[in-house]
Amino acid sequence: MPGNEAVQINNVVGQQANLAITNHGSDWYYTVCAVMGVSTLAFMGLALRKPQGHRLFHYITAGITAIACIAYFAMGSNLGQVPIQAEFVRPRSHWVGSAGTREIFYARYIDWVITTPLLLLDLLLTAGLPTPTILITIFADEIMIVCGLIGALTRTSYKWGFWTFGMAAFFYVVYNLLGTGRSHASALGGAPKKTYMLCGVMLTFLWFLYPIAWGLSEGGNVIHPDSEAIFYGILDIFAKPVYGALLIWGHRNINPSQLGLHIRDPGQTSEKYHNNGLHNGHGVTGPDRAVGTNGTHTTGASAAGAGAPTATV
Repeated sequence: MPGNEAVQINNVVGQQANLAITNHGSDWYYTVCAVMGVSTLAFMGLALRKPQGHRLFHYITAGITAIACIAYFAMGSNLGQVPIQAEFVRPRSHWVGSAGTREIFYARYIDWVITTPLLLLDLLLTAGLPTPTILITIFADEIMIVCGLIGALTRTSYKWGFWTFGMAAFFYVVYNLLGTGRSHASALGGAPKKTYMLCGVMLTFLWFLYPIAWGLSEGGNVIHPDSEAIFYGILDIFAKPVYGALLIWGHRNINPSQLGLHIRDPGQTSEKYHNNGLHNGHGVTGPDRAVGTNGTHTTGASAAGAGAPTATV
């Protein structure tokens, strides 16, 4: 019975690099694809056990792993890639068939440009950050990913200029995670603080390893594409399913209203919603909590406080 033949089947003449994944790399990509798929089903199953108003983080996390599942299927099938002339061509004694071009998976960057903003959204909503701060952090993240893609597709040393722009955007993201986000999470205290600190430190540490992987693979052409697959695959498993599981676990004791997310379940009346969500101890405890000028608590964005976004559905 034949084994995995995806690399051979999708080996289109003129579209394959001199240095590309082998069957071993394809097998690993399919393994990560399966991990992402199973994780998606698990997160969606856990969501069904929650009231509809408490499923936001489950859905975001499931969306992350679902997109990654599709991307890894494409890479395992040796699709979503282009051959790019390597800046540093290794001698043939270094790798067999290493001359000339290297396989660059643009499918990976399509994955990241969608999933990394969702990872940040999961985390920054947990800290109760205001919407403008969330948006600018996601914007910086998008710059980081786009610069990584352009750099990977660049054949000359100018690729390192895009790497530098991407790193500048990355450090701004880290500043918001470890600075602004941490202070807001500390003000909320309790389960939101613990969940943010655990997941925030984990995500920041993992994201510092991605530029190293890029420099060794797409950038410097130091490691074989099979080794690149293992490096990125392990990072993505920890940064998506493992990170997502920890975040969902942390949210088991968090009411969305604590974060300024006032989401009504179907059939819940407006009066009941306001009584339960705003006047029974479930309001925001974070920074900049607002009180109306007449001494009564305001609703909407004011009640959620300047330190947390408010969503009423």
